Amino acid sequence: MEAEKEHWDIEIKPRGSNFSLNLKEVWQYRDLLQMYVRRDIVTIYKQTVLGPLWFIIQPLFTTVMYMFVFGNIAQIPTDGLPQALFYLSGILCWSYFSDCMGKASGTFLGNAGVFSKVYFPRLVVPISSVISNLVRLAIQLILFLAVYFYFLNAGANIQPNLYILLFPLLVLMMAGLGLGFGIIISSVTTKYRDMAILFGFVTGLWMYVTPVIYPLSVMKEKYEEYMWIIQLNPLTSIVETLRYGFMGAGTFDWFWLGYSFVITIIVLVLGSWVFNKVERSFIDVV
Repeated sequence: MEAEKEHWDIEIKPRGSNFSLNLKEVWQYRDLLQMYVRRDIVTIYKQTVLGPLWFIIQPLFTTVMYMFVFGNIAQIPTDGLPQALFYLSGILCWSYFSDCMGKASGTFLGNAGVFSKVYFPRLVVPISSVISNLVRLAIQLILFLAVYFYFLNAGANIQPNLYILLFPLLVLMMAGLGLGFGIIISSVTTKYRDMAILFGFVTGLWMYVTPVIYPLSVMKEKYEEYMWIIQLNPLTSIVETLRYGFMGAGTFDWFWLGYSFVITIIVLVLGSWVFNKVERSFIDVV
């Protein structure tokens, strides 16, 4: 008798290309992805007094500190925008990007015990952190909108426009950059642990070449010789586009936004190549 053809729900095959994120396989493990997302959301502030309120308290205190140090002491202008709105918009972007990158950068070292015991697409872990961070972004966006409408009703010089519709694209770009850079860092630090110190130092400096605490117009006016550094930063156009769309102030340029989009794609492709290459042998290294 002819043997019956076997049917398998999931087949584990050798990876064909190192450049593939293999999202089809990640989708097959969507239940596991949901579990990781739920775990990240529940455990981040488990056994804390204020719980999710920290999502609001942290940006609020940071904004107040920026207003005092950079707005009042350093007297850095904010393009005519209310200081609270200006700093909150920058914090909103930087927090989501840095959180995505920070969590994704610990993928291999933080999950070596699980990875060595059972197979599942390793990208489930960093992707879950990007999705779970959307909860924090949503809460902080509500805070930003509350302050935004307060100043709008108070008659502040705020001029929202159609570019506000680019916000979902900006979120996707921040998520892509955070995921891409995060899995690159995770792959490199698997073998070279001391590189984690270097990347931490670079990340701390990265915020200061991103227009979070100053407008791009100030750099053009006073520090034009350093503008190339800031404009090559893919986060620059993202932050400036968000401010321009919501408040009508800042610098918006389709060319630089397109540049940031292309860099996002390149970082994701490069990150997937490095991640897939390290994934095959990292257990022996860790």
